[in-house]
Amino acid sequence: MLVEEARVQEYLDFAIDLAKEAGAIIKTAVESRMAGTGSNIELKKENPTDLVTETDKAVEQHIKERLSKTYPKHKFIGEETFASGTQSEFTHEPTWIVDPIDGTTNFIHGYPFVAVSIGLTINRIPTVGVVFNPLLNELYSAAKGKGAYLNSTQRLPLFNPPQPLDNLSGCLIATEAGSDRSKPVIDAKIAAIHDMLQKKSDAKPFAAEAHSVRTTGSAALNLCNVAKGIIDVYWEVGCWEWDVAAAIVIVTESGGLVVEGDNDKTNYEPVNIFCRKYLAIRAAQDEESQVKIASQMKDLIPTIDAPRDPVPGGFERKEHNSDSQSFLY
Repeated sequence: MLVEEARVQEYLDFAIDLAKEAGAIIKTAVESRMAGTGSNIELKKENPTDLVTETDKAVEQHIKERLSKTYPKHKFIGEETFASGTQSEFTHEPTWIVDPIDGTTNFIHGYPFVAVSIGLTINRIPTVGVVFNPLLNELYSAAKGKGAYLNSTQRLPLFNPPQPLDNLSGCLIATEAGSDRSKPVIDAKIAAIHDMLQKKSDAKPFAAEAHSVRTTGSAALNLCNVAKGIIDVYWEVGCWEWDVAAAIVIVTESGGLVVEGDNDKTNYEPVNIFCRKYLAIRAAQDEESQVKIASQMKDLIPTIDAPRDPVPGGFERKEHNSDSQSFLY
């Protein structure tokens, strides 16, 4: 595996080139949609908020074919491959984890927060991450131990040194509605946002009174904004490993912290990419202040189930207790 780790720069360069190729397909497709000749829209599992287009499938197929030709022994986990019924499996082998279009709803509407996300794990560790928004021409890239960059030249975070992180009340928070619009889930998320914004009181001692809440419609780009340092905190429940695998590398290489986005205040270990619950804190001058902000967020985070089938080698949920999870590395 040391041989693989020595090739990290090669993998990063390849992923950047591949993201640019995919971005060109996405940009052309957006322009076609605006001209009235765009790709068809489908629903996933009859969920009107969970969409897929022909472009999603075409981009993933392009990426998969290029990876298969260049690195035939590497493993692959992709959103559309998973949606077609292929079981994800996580091993020590180099594994590419891909979202062809993160922000498909944005893509459909022409809202310019759309990205291709290409991550690589080696020895089960997120090692390379590239996220490219072709509509804004913003390319985020990172590799373990090599730092994080915007457009390959601007070191992240943008603020140097990072701004202090004193209290959640001074933070700008990003989150999303997500695709699960069942009443218990959406009510819990709205209540959490209410607590993020509400003024502290005796009745609400944990209210954050944060500066405000933002949303892009893309988990990958929310995380990249954390890496930039322009978003202080990002929390989401319900997205998937292909949404975050690449961007988690970018956040951590920028000096940020990513932990599981639940309300367990004993768990500040690096997040398992398969957990479907994510909490990211931007770079700060010390890790203690990042953990403090994470702890304040965990006071506000409700219990929301994000079920999934077990991922061999990566994630397993104990059947007798839906809140009990086991993470395998």
